[in-house]
Amino acid sequence: MKKKILKISIVGKTNAGKSTLLNSLVGEVVSITNKKINTTEDMIIGLINIKNQQLIFYDTPGISNLKKIKSFNSNLKKNLWQGLNESDLIIYLIDIKKYNKYEIVSNILKLSETQKKIIIVFNKNDLIDKKTILPKIKELDTSIDIDSYFSISAKKKLGIDNLVKYLLKKTYKSEWLFKDKEITDKDDIFITNECTRNTLLSLLHKEIPYNIKVKNKVFKYLRNKDLKIKQEIKISNLRYKKIILGKKGEKIKEIRIKSQKFITKIMKTKVHLYINLVLNAD
Repeated sequence: MKKKILKISIVGKTNAGKSTLLNSLVGEVVSITNKKINTTEDMIIGLINIKNQQLIFYDTPGISNLKKIKSFNSNLKKNLWQGLNESDLIIYLIDIKKYNKYEIVSNILKLSETQKKIIIVFNKNDLIDKKTILPKIKELDTSIDIDSYFSISAKKKLGIDNLVKYLLKKTYKSEWLFKDKEITDKDDIFITNECTRNTLLSLLHKEIPYNIKVKNKVFKYLRNKDLKIKQEIKISNLRYKKIILGKKGEKIKEIRIKSQKFITKIMKTKVHLYINLVLNAD
C-alpha cells in the first residue's frame, strides 16, 4: 500500500484555539495554550499517522501577523508564512463567539493569494446555539470561495473525527516526512521548556514573558525513572529579576511548582525541576 500525506496549516486569530485543536488532533500536548497573545512563537508540527496516511499539521502564530507585525518576536511573521508556504491546505479557525464577517472575508482573501485550498472551521460550538452557524455559512458563501465548512469544539473534542475523515480523503501519494511513531517535530526538551514558558506567561504581567527565554541545562532520567530537569530563565533586563523572584522568592517558587506539575502531567513521570534566573548577555 503506497504511502500518502497531506500538509495542513492551522491559521486563525489569537485565542481562536489553534494550539488546542492541534493537541486534540494529535492526542497529546505538543503546543502550549494560553490566553495571552502570540503564545505560539515557533512553528510547531503535529502528526496523525493512520495506516498508510500521514497528516502533517502546522500550528502557526496568529493571523494578525499577515498584516503589520507589532510583536516582541520578529520570527512570528516568518513562522506564519513558512507554515502557509509548506502546506497543501489551510484550516482557517474561527472562534464562533467572536464572529466578524468583514474580518474573516478580509483574512480569507489574503490567504487566497497562496493558491491553497481553504476550509473554515468554527470552533467553540459548545458555547453557542448550533443553529446560528448555518446562517453565517450562507453569509460567507456570498463573498468568498471556501472548499468546506466544519463546526467543532477543540477543547471538548467534538466534531474532530469528521474533520480528520475529510482531511484523510485529501491525502495524495508521497513518501512520509516523519516516522510512524512520531507525533511532533519537537523533542521532550522543547516541550518541557514550553511548559515553563507557559507558566511564565500565566503568572507574569505585560511584556515581561515575551522578553525572557527558557533554556534547558539538564534533562536526565534517574535510576528510579524520575526525571531531573534544570532550566535557566534568561532575562533581557536586570529590572525583571526582582519581579520574577517576587517577595522572599515566592514568585519564582510558584513558577517552579506550577511548571513542575505541568511537566509531570505531560511526561507521565515524577519530575524534579530546578530553575535558575540569569541575565542574558546576548
